[in-house]
Amino acid sequence: MATSAYLGGALPSQPRVDLMTIWREEHEPLIYLLWLTGTSLLMWAWWVVRHSVPSARWAGITGALWSVPLLAAPPLGSRDVYSYACVGFTYAAGLDPSTNSVSTLPCPWLESVAPIWRDTPTPYGPLFVLLSGAIVTLGGTLAASIALFRALAVVGVGMTALCLPALARRCEIPEGQAVWLGMASPLVVIHQISGAHNDALMVGLLVAGLALVTSSPGRTLTLVGGGALLGLAGTVKATAWVAVPFAALAAIAGPYCLRSLIRYGGLMMSGLFTALIVVMLVSGLSFGWVGGLVRSGDVVGWTAPSTAVGVIIEYAAGLLGLRVPAVVASRVASIAPFAVILIMLWWRARRGHALHRAGLALAAAAVLAPRFHPWYATWPLAVLAATVRRTHWLVWPCVVACFVVLPDGRSILRSTRLPGELLIIGLIAWVGVLGVRRLRS
Repeated sequence: MATSAYLGGALPSQPRVDLMTIWREEHEPLIYLLWLTGTSLLMWAWWVVRHSVPSARWAGITGALWSVPLLAAPPLGSRDVYSYACVGFTYAAGLDPSTNSVSTLPCPWLESVAPIWRDTPTPYGPLFVLLSGAIVTLGGTLAASIALFRALAVVGVGMTALCLPALARRCEIPEGQAVWLGMASPLVVIHQISGAHNDALMVGLLVAGLALVTSSPGRTLTLVGGGALLGLAGTVKATAWVAVPFAALAAIAGPYCLRSLIRYGGLMMSGLFTALIVVMLVSGLSFGWVGGLVRSGDVVGWTAPSTAVGVIIEYAAGLLGLRVPAVVASRVASIAPFAVILIMLWWRARRGHALHRAGLALAAAAVLAPRFHPWYATWPLAVLAATVRRTHWLVWPCVVACFVVLPDGRSILRSTRLPGELLIIGLIAWVGVLGVRRLRS
């Protein structure tokens, strides 16, 4: 896999878009043969050992050793790290990346950024923007900046590996199995470490916050400290805050009651808001980055159910000579089922299993986002790894997600747009039927 990254990974050059050139350029057959073989072997090894992990320490060391060859190789599967570097350059130059795109100055590495992200404001929180500015200032060059972004991702994965055993013990799940699924997953190796995605830092802070909150429910220091870590996770990517209502339930010492929720949840939220205010003051950034979250859905892809439904409706309307903004409407409409899912999960979590419900809520956030990328699956993966016993339904999506993006970041799914959209519509109908049957029973 590292060799395929050197020959044809997400190199700092003009990104290629056309999938039809896959066999026409130098080394292309070798690149994809190496990538497919390496990814298959890595996935096979992860799959067969999942039920026989000797210990959490063994799982962590093995996952770390798998990652070593990729640490010095170009990124695999995504060009987002170049966007991070340009966001850091824009911030270091005195501009607010949440209101200015990376092409405003422009960034000196703009040609390395995927075209779809060159003219959009950043959707990332103030902590990550602050860290990006520090990395670019310290690194100076693109290569050094990428190395530092990767080091930051390694820190995030390390936090996940260290804190998962505590969550697993709380949920009576084998610690080794939790670390193996949540840290040694090929999704983590490929997209969090090799791709240097900031999801690694977000997940690391999220898992650390949940572990601290649940370590001693009811204790003021752990609740405030855990809330602060959850606040920092949300200032990397706001998705982390989906788990906050469930963390408030897990913070309660004793049985659930409204008074306990207000008392212990309030302590946790005080830490969260304190961390948020401190980061905003230090970075000098306000809530403008919330607007960037809206713009993150500018790209239309069928892998998100809400987008697929809108695209199909627009296509059908086009056959009738009509033009309707169905994609925008379907994305807005998807907020309602997401809200219902969160409320139902939280309501059931009052009777226990709050951490498991938090993982399911993160999964819902990934699936119902305006656009889905394979590394989004790492959001719920770490939390669910520490809370589930039957793992096959958790492992299979990871297996599929590892093979849908080529080494240079191009998605295979782009060439299957119409069949994919129809598949998504079928899956939505199937889930709807199952849901109706479940409610009836």
